[in-house]
Amino acid sequence: MLSYIAKLPINSLKIDRSFIINMTSNADDLSIVSAIISMAHSLNLRVIAEGVETNEQAKLLRLLKCDEIQGFLFSPGVPVAQIEEFLRNKKSL
Repeated sequence: MLSYIAKLPINSLKIDRSFIINMTSNADDLSIVSAIISMAHSLNLRVIAEGVETNEQAKLLRLLKCDEIQGFLFSPGVPVAQIEEFLRNKKSL
């Protein structure tokens, strides 16, 4: 499966929250996250971490040079209608 990553027409790679959840308490998950970020950057891909819920997770991801971080730490899921309203009113989430 990894052999396809370099051949796919993609510009970013998302790290599943299942790795993010335990990365602060499980050395194996932290190693996997670090390796994913390193590999993606070597392929000129941006890296997005999903499911970030704690400041500790966000801090580690920043240290590992993760490009984007998303999760409940920043905002819970927002319904489409509410997003449309924010955009119409030029407000921020």
